[in-house]
Amino acid sequence: MPISLDLSSIDGWLLYLTAVFAAFLAATWLGLVFWTYRDIRSRSRDRLIHLLAALLVALVNIPGVIVYLILRPPRTLDEEYQHTLEEEALLTEVEERPVCPGCGGKTQRDWQVCPACHTRLCKPCTRCGRLMELPWQICPYCATPAPGVRAEATSAGDEFQPI
Repeated sequence: MPISLDLSSIDGWLLYLTAVFAAFLAATWLGLVFWTYRDIRSRSRDRLIHLLAALLVALVNIPGVIVYLILRPPRTLDEEYQHTLEEEALLTEVEERPVCPGCGGKTQRDWQVCPACHTRLCKPCTRCGRLMELPWQICPYCATPAPGVRAEATSAGDEFQPI
């Protein structure tokens, strides 16, 4: 039995495959346009840039996506915000570190003297042993007057006594 090829059925299949391939290309093209628009919205607040990026991909297709990928901002707005927060945290950490009044060197909060110039930074409380700043007249932790301060000068200390 010879196999007969009907040219009209082959034309129908080719037409069907061409339509499926064209629909796939159209869906890919629209997907790239939408992806570009969403991506540039996450990277820029300028609406004109949003429109231009989407138009670039809509008009030029794959080469437009390549050009967009080359020109797009490297970070999203959220990444930029996180980066800014990290920088501010680092700057705050650097700024909050105490400085020696004698030599200007970086010190720690729990140091009594500067290791570089031997300047006195804090004094210990005679009762609880916690460190107090030099100008303090009374320990804020246990309400003990600092050495050399008269007891009458710290009348607020009476308020801390239990009744």
